[in-house]
Amino acid sequence: MEKKTINDVDFKGKLVFVRCDFNVPLNDDGTIRDDTRIEAALPTIRLLKEKGARVILASHFGRPKGEVNPKYSMKPVAESLSQKLSANVKLSGDVIGEDAQAMASSLGDGDVGLLENLRFNPGEEANDPEFSKALARLGGGVEIYVNDAFGTAHRAHSSTEGITHYVEGDKVAGLLMEKEINALGAVLEKPEKPFVAILGGAKVSDKIGVIENLLDKVDTILIGGAMANTFLKAKGYDIGSSIYEEDKLQLAKDIMKEATEQGVEIVLPKDARVAKLPKGEELTKENIDNAEQKQVKLYTEKEIAEGKGESLEGYQILDIGNNTQMQFADSIENAETIAWNGPLGFTEVPPFDLGTARVANVIAGTKAKCVIGGGDSVSAVKKIIKAEVNKGKDKKDFDNIYLSTGGGASLEFLEGKTLPGIAALDEKTPIQSKGEGTPKDYVNQKTM
Repeated sequence: MEKKTINDVDFKGKLVFVRCDFNVPLNDDGTIRDDTRIEAALPTIRLLKEKGARVILASHFGRPKGEVNPKYSMKPVAESLSQKLSANVKLSGDVIGEDAQAMASSLGDGDVGLLENLRFNPGEEANDPEFSKALARLGGGVEIYVNDAFGTAHRAHSSTEGITHYVEGDKVAGLLMEKEINALGAVLEKPEKPFVAILGGAKVSDKIGVIENLLDKVDTILIGGAMANTFLKAKGYDIGSSIYEEDKLQLAKDIMKEATEQGVEIVLPKDARVAKLPKGEELTKENIDNAEQKQVKLYTEKEIAEGKGESLEGYQILDIGNNTQMQFADSIENAETIAWNGPLGFTEVPPFDLGTARVANVIAGTKAKCVIGGGDSVSAVKKIIKAEVNKGKDKKDFDNIYLSTGGGASLEFLEGKTLPGIAALDEKTPIQSKGEGTPKDYVNQKTM
């Protein structure tokens, strides 16, 4: 059911608690290295300011383990927000103490304040009822709750779930949260066909839920990354010294069997880019750069035993090869919907980012709606898009690719799990008119 958003609520003069995701990376000097998450929250904050809300922003930052640690202070975020909003965003000196109360109480219509790091209090991650209640009582009582932090929606913490039990007014999604729900929901609920899933990353075990949830929805699954090694090994292919999950070989066989029974095509690499690295060798840029590299065709162990192919002994598979890229491109070319989770190679070290880059460029040239979820795949594709734009490609060429901000949340969403941070929000339910007069547009319906 559709969630209520900030466009459905009157905020004028109301004290509003907004859960954001300001968990940004910092440079060694304490300055913000990447402000993407702050930029992503600005549309919601600006709209609330325009609507005359009294805004309390809140976020976690890093892993201070429930203790006050200046290293994880929200100060750089407050400074960045003040600059971007051209307004003084005051940072409270504590989370629920006297200073936080004073800051919240001092807010006028259109003003914005920021709480100190939520995780400075152990009650946040424990979803402690008393801490949740204290957050809801800031400034004399929070009147409306807005969750715009999709990246933490899979965690039942005080600021994402607990607080909603103690806010009597609306509990709604922010603009970023709404965008995430709509983009990922479109993939799962009514995907246009053909529907292609692209799965990569390190482990089959990380993607079991996604595969199981998508098997009855997709037409084709393209598998790359280190997780492909487990499937290849399960089919009897020689993968040399490549990383794979020995205890998941039977699972891989079962998945391939179920896919066949459901008429879903699973496409595995037929060639690869490899580096001469012994089994267990740490995958670092230095080790890979100094290793012999080549592109190879993949053969089964039986074919090699019969002298029909070359063994990969001593080599590790680090990316899909040129022929596999072409095969993946053929599957993608006519797709209407694409869900992608996990990079297709060891993208941290060129040239093993080429497979992921080629697939991203192919998708950009289609009319398919593509959603990419999961931190590693989003980071890899974001870097690739930036590189392509620097080469002269129009950024608009990639407009059909939606990069989720969710990380683990997007993965769990694609698995079909209920995310506590979303479930705690109000739904909007149209009310049918009975007789004369104008019906109410929506009523609150808690989903607890």
